[in-house]
Amino acid sequence: MSSKKVLAIVLAGGEGKRLMPLTLDRAKPAVPFGGIYRLIDFALSNIANSGYLRVVVLTQYKSHSLDKHIAQTWRMSSLLGNYVAPVPAQQRMGKHWFRGSADAIAQSLNLIHDEKPEYVVVVGADNIYRMDFSQMLDAHVESGKSCTVAAIRQPIEMSDQFGVIETDPSDPTTIKAFVEKPKETVGLADDPSSVLASMGNYIFTADALVEAVTRDAEDDSSKHDMGGDIVPSFVAEDDAAVYDFIHNVVPGSTERDQDYWRDVGTLDAFYDAHMDLISIHPVFNLYNDEWPTFTGHRNAPPAKFVHAGPGRVGSAVDSVISPGVVVSGAQVSSSVLSPGVRINSWSNVSDSVLMDDVIVGRHCQIHRAIIDKGVVVPPRTQIGLDAEKDRARGWVVTESGITVLGKGTVITP
Repeated sequence: MSSKKVLAIVLAGGEGKRLMPLTLDRAKPAVPFGGIYRLIDFALSNIANSGYLRVVVLTQYKSHSLDKHIAQTWRMSSLLGNYVAPVPAQQRMGKHWFRGSADAIAQSLNLIHDEKPEYVVVVGADNIYRMDFSQMLDAHVESGKSCTVAAIRQPIEMSDQFGVIETDPSDPTTIKAFVEKPKETVGLADDPSSVLASMGNYIFTADALVEAVTRDAEDDSSKHDMGGDIVPSFVAEDDAAVYDFIHNVVPGSTERDQDYWRDVGTLDAFYDAHMDLISIHPVFNLYNDEWPTFTGHRNAPPAKFVHAGPGRVGSAVDSVISPGVVVSGAQVSSSVLSPGVRINSWSNVSDSVLMDDVIVGRHCQIHRAIIDKGVVVPPRTQIGLDAEKDRARGWVVTESGITVLGKGTVITP
């Protein structure tokens, strides 16, 4: 564990418009994921496993369920001064809410002044990955720069989807340019088919961060964004380094999932990330005990599979099944079922994500769907089999054909 004094800041104010209807009444980091987790659990688990136990979570948009989850789940021992504290926007610098991620930090500088860290780790709250930030901090200190940006290799043809980091050929750890979603860019020296894309994770020397966000707050032309404004200001002063995620080795990771990182910013990406969990050799392995993902468990009984009569067998294959699930004479395949889901006889659920307490009646067919908490599916309902019919019922159907039902959707039989 590092002896350096570190404060971790998690940026969790995201509205997540592209995840509608899942973000209709909750912040993006609070969206359930992988059966028993919420998106923010992955960022917080990485921070805790890295040995950084003083953490503030900056919240803003529809944050009740996020605040409640943090309060109930993320309790550190206060004996050693450790904490995970949700901090809402407080209008400390005038009558406005957070105007961007950099402004969120500028308005929360009292936290840095109180803690007096040497270094500040700043991470997003809504990506799925494993990362040891202490390795990145070692690289940051070694670089001698004030700012280090974590980057993941992505195919060059996808460069217009990311903030792309261009490095100095003579010094591949120094950032020469930070370009937001460029149409054209150059590949890496050791792999011309790839570019370095920002992961939205940063480490700053504390004094330099305070100075940068304070200066930015006074600039009316700024969008007050960490990636769009703060990092380029360090790049302009030749004071920014890049940390290539490929060098981050997490205990217990496999070759298959070692440099896994997925931005689940769209419904299709959110769905694909779930499918990554359930392949036989998972693309992202939830069963790594050496670098656990922590969460709060609700008090639910074990999962149960009942009926073995002709044509009425309760079964689930290639699926993640949470506590409290009852599969009663139904068939489940390639799906993720959250706690309290009940699927009744002669129904078939395939390639789908069902969140807490979804009830599926008898003789239903559900395929390639995401169904949010508590939705009751009446008997003989078909979801995900006919995109046009689903749209006509007012349900969201994504570009790749995933049908999404938000919380509180009432389905007429």
